[in-house]
Amino acid sequence: MGALYWRAPTEAELAQLGLKAKHFPAPVVELWPECALPIELFSRVSTQWRVGAGGPIGLDYNVVYRELDDMGLTGDSRREVMAAIRVIETAALDCIHKA
Repeated sequence: MGALYWRAPTEAELAQLGLKAKHFPAPVVELWPECALPIELFSRVSTQWRVGAGGPIGLDYNVVYRELDDMGLTGDSRREVMAAIRVIETAALDCIHKA
């Protein structure tokens, strides 16, 4: 999940440490075909978090369900994508709250 939120250090950050951009290559992620749709959907709704006093607590599922409807997903396909979204959401929350 960290690869989704990865950012390269700024020139100022690199200069402070005496490092170069080549020391921080972007992560390489190989995506299995069956994961493409859930990742695509998560990317589209990744700004739609429900937020509590301690920060993000979960995705706004009203938006997720709307996207699933727009995609025309029903039955087992819809349930599989939703299950994958929940896994991605949990990993994203872990990553967000570690920062």
